[in-house]
Amino acid sequence: MDKDTRNTSFEQWLSPINMRLLDARVKGLKLDYYTKKLTTESFLKLLLFAQLEEVESLHALSDCLFDDHLQAGVELDSISISQLSRRLNGLDPAVCKTLFLELVAQIHSKTRHTQSAMPLKIIDSSTLPLHLTNHKWAEFRKTKAGVKLHLRLVFMEKGVSYPEKAVIMSTAI
Repeated sequence: MDKDTRNTSFEQWLSPINMRLLDARVKGLKLDYYTKKLTTESFLKLLLFAQLEEVESLHALSDCLFDDHLQAGVELDSISISQLSRRLNGLDPAVCKTLFLELVAQIHSKTRHTQSAMPLKIIDSSTLPLHLTNHKWAEFRKTKAGVKLHLRLVFMEKGVSYPEKAVIMSTAI
């Protein structure tokens, strides 16, 4: 049995993304026209890593690039916080929409149901931190307060979605 794997877990996690489709979209929108270091592909990989690892800020994300494996995965050795911020502000939502719709199409192609028969349900759970002094009703630890928002979003055909249910819980954080 071979102990060395060819793909890292991060590369396997990114494998469903059609990079050729992304590249075509980026070239069509000229997003990387004057870009030397932080390409759209590298930036999206970095954002996906941040989401997966629940990185709290751009400062923390920049610090994550000290890891050699992450540097190889996103093809960057370092990046400043200001570059990340500018790139985030300049990111065209159409690129993310294209990736999302492509991934949804892959999900539906691997199921027996058609897209109209089986909508995709997305569940998100976000914690909104609150100051304990001002929000004693939302205490969940001795030193922390916050509320948790559970959102279930139903994704229908042609990019139309609607929130099916949103529940705010303050005690089950």
